[in-house]
Amino acid sequence: MQSASLPAWLSWLEQNHPREIELGLERISAVAKRMSLLAPAAKVVTVAGTNGKGSCVTATAALLGAAGFSVGVYTSPHLIRYNERIVVDGDPASDAEICAAFNAIFNACQQADEFATQPLSLTYFEYGTLAALEIFRRRGVSAMVLEVGLGGRLDAINIIDADIAVITSIALDHTDWLGDNREVIGFEKAGIMRSDRPVVCADLSPPASIATHAKEIGAKLHLIERDFGYLTQNDNSWSWWCGDCRFADQPLPQLPLPSLAAALQVAILLGLDLTLIDAFGCLSRLRVPGRFQRLQWRDREIVLDVAHNPAATAYLLSRLRQSQLVSRPIHAVVAMMSDKDRTESLANLKNVVTHWYVADLSSIPRAASVAQLQETLENMGCSAQFSGSVENCLVAAHLASNPGDIILVFGSFYTVAAGLKAIDNAL
Repeated sequence: MQSASLPAWLSWLEQNHPREIELGLERISAVAKRMSLLAPAAKVVTVAGTNGKGSCVTATAALLGAAGFSVGVYTSPHLIRYNERIVVDGDPASDAEICAAFNAIFNACQQADEFATQPLSLTYFEYGTLAALEIFRRRGVSAMVLEVGLGGRLDAINIIDADIAVITSIALDHTDWLGDNREVIGFEKAGIMRSDRPVVCADLSPPASIATHAKEIGAKLHLIERDFGYLTQNDNSWSWWCGDCRFADQPLPQLPLPSLAAALQVAILLGLDLTLIDAFGCLSRLRVPGRFQRLQWRDREIVLDVAHNPAATAYLLSRLRQSQLVSRPIHAVVAMMSDKDRTESLANLKNVVTHWYVADLSSIPRAASVAQLQETLENMGCSAQFSGSVENCLVAAHLASNPGDIILVFGSFYTVAAGLKAIDNAL
């Protein structure tokens, strides 16, 4: 496979490996070793967690950038373009850069060494991870912020020994892969820790497996509400503390405070001067697409959120209430993946949503069917209208709503991406 076209590469990657997900580090480590990617010269921050990872990654990268670092950021999944996954100093990598990296990875997979005498096959995510590391090396970044895709211990990102590990939150998600309780999932997330290196945990009630694993390997654990923390002071300000250090009356940001508190702790551990870089002003200006993203569209307010598990929809509910949007009629457009806890996720919002519109994502193999979503909502006593695609559901919600009403689009990255495309095409 040699191609100058990114769409062609991505199409090939979707079918190249026999499994979409194959946890384990042996194959990707072997290819990374061949490419000399295992020991980057840059400072590395790895971020794991069930929810809040994207906000923490964005905040950490912004703080590092304000301090003068050249920052490479790797996240997944993307909303609109694959290039969003690999960003250097705020700009997505070009198609040409990604294709060149994919070509280098493909060639490395064909080599023979002591690990394998036959060509190695990597997953879509593993190719993306190595592409990010290769592009960051070629660009000579001085810092990397890497988001874990699934779990931590066996995720492709974990081939790199991070200078600082972050765990944002731990909740039930991907239970088929990670386990069905928080202790087991916590152990999987804790796999990104390294001996004698800091790990920052922003879970307000972390499972015991986090502290246990940190102690067993000698990682330096920094817990929220013990070693650092935050307080909301009023509707417009918050405070953050670390040891004897206090920053009060700071502008209240839009992103989740536990994730931002963790990013600030990372900055302190890296020796950044929060005052010098205007850390709190920097954070107050941050927005993450698809995370409680608010838009005006045809005299309605659109809220887009990738919330796709119970913890995330509970937080979405709190944001709707905090923003006083629940005082207005809310028309919800929803589609979810079949492996998510639909009942608990949707139940969190059933008392504030006025009208439900179930969207069809049948082109996505993992998507829950329209019938499954309708049955879940009907079992909760909610009437759900099927109007076709996410775009068609948006049109139906618009026709049934009044100016000033809220249209909420949520349930998965695919749902929000389709919503953003539909709104952009209609503008």
